[in-house]
Amino acid sequence: MNKSVREPLFHLVKRDGLVWWKSWIVRLVAVVLSLLVSGILIFALTGENPINVYITMFKAGFATRRRFWALLQNVAMLLCVALAVTPAFKMRFWNIGAEGQALVGGLATAFCMVYFGDKLPSGLLLLVIFLSSMLAGALWAVIPAIFKATYGTNETLFTLMMNYVAAQIVSYFTYVHSNPKGSGQMGVINKATQAGWLPKIEGNNYLLNILIVLVITVFVYVYLSKTKHGYEISVVGQSENTARYIGIDVSKVIIRTLLISGALCGICGFLLVSGTDHTLTRDTIAGRGFTAIIVSWMAKFNPIYMVVVSFLICFLQKGAVDIASTYGFNDALAEIITGIIIFFIIGSEFFIGYKIRLTHHTKGGKN
Repeated sequence: MNKSVREPLFHLVKRDGLVWWKSWIVRLVAVVLSLLVSGILIFALTGENPINVYITMFKAGFATRRRFWALLQNVAMLLCVALAVTPAFKMRFWNIGAEGQALVGGLATAFCMVYFGDKLPSGLLLLVIFLSSMLAGALWAVIPAIFKATYGTNETLFTLMMNYVAAQIVSYFTYVHSNPKGSGQMGVINKATQAGWLPKIEGNNYLLNILIVLVITVFVYVYLSKTKHGYEISVVGQSENTARYIGIDVSKVIIRTLLISGALCGICGFLLVSGTDHTLTRDTIAGRGFTAIIVSWMAKFNPIYMVVVSFLICFLQKGAVDIASTYGFNDALAEIITGIIIFFIIGSEFFIGYKIRLTHHTKGGKN
């Protein structure tokens, strides 16, 4: 007895590739749809005019010069961590430890500021701090890399656990050097002398940070796309067996890449402690290590696209905080609005990579 096979109404087909301007149209449509859905939700739950809410979000980042520079600073710090994890991710080494790696970079910075602030001249002190932060971040990243390359351990769990170890070490350090004693807070380091602080440019507190991150962006782009090391990272990410077959030392590539990834995370810690906060807490990185994972994936490991994605996420986060305080919204509602917009943008990547094709049926039940 012949049984007819029921065909699905549609199936997914992988696209050969969209022209760049078409892919950006898809993303733009996704943003518009997300704003419409968020607007309906805002009106249904609060009765507020969604357009006024969106204007408030826009003003959060652009209303004043100070707000704009603060937004750019947040973008630069998130971008720095995203750039740091990207070489590892492109190699399919899931480095979830950027939070801890950046935190120990900040710890090395604070340590040098506390112990060498009155012993070294300004230029040499900053150089020592910079190199120490890179070394600390690289060390924190290379430990799980060595275990992965040697014993095949799970890098996701290993790097994740290293975050908590770093947080506890920082908690101990800040308690020992708390000001006032026993408060658990370090306060501003070298407030009187400003030893170890990054200098201002034209009176701007954030410009040097931003310029350093721009240099890192160019470096990562060139390193991944124009060098032999970048090629080896891509091959290892596609297939370790293929990499070994063509003579690439996979263990060497893993360790080398994580040294670079950790060093870049360490620089982020340096910029936050020496260039922005001038103090250290276990929350100095403020979750950027995990948000950076989203940035790297949404940008498809392209450093140039990461600039746009980092800006979008920081803008939405800053806007969400502002509308929550302005309209008295629950913080959860502001986060929901941000989540809806990001969800639509991530969803647009699916339609850029795939298309839905309807299944055509004939009277005989055959396609």
